[in-house]
Amino acid sequence: MINWTNEAETWLRDIYNYIAQDNPDAARRVVEGIYNKAQVLNDFPEIGYKYRSEPEGDIRIWLYGHYRIAYLIKEDNNIDIIGVFHGSLDIDRYLP
Repeated sequence: MINWTNEAETWLRDIYNYIAQDNPDAARRVVEGIYNKAQVLNDFPEIGYKYRSEPEGDIRIWLYGHYRIAYLIKEDNNIDIIGVFHGSLDIDRYLP
């Protein structure tokens, strides 16, 4: 099961709001695309590249266009989406 953390939902809202300033339709398409891409993790949780291991599980990164979807595969095989980052951001500054 995929769980979107509050932090990840905040990132999605920020992405939407930023793009929507110029093009609300494009903003909707990008956010829907990110969400739909993340749904693939239900069937293929290890498809993203391994970023690092934590006591709670592995943090992995799954790419969608210019964005990186960071997620945690927990020991119970549930998945927490922990953030959505533009490729230009230094992801090390944002991941716990």
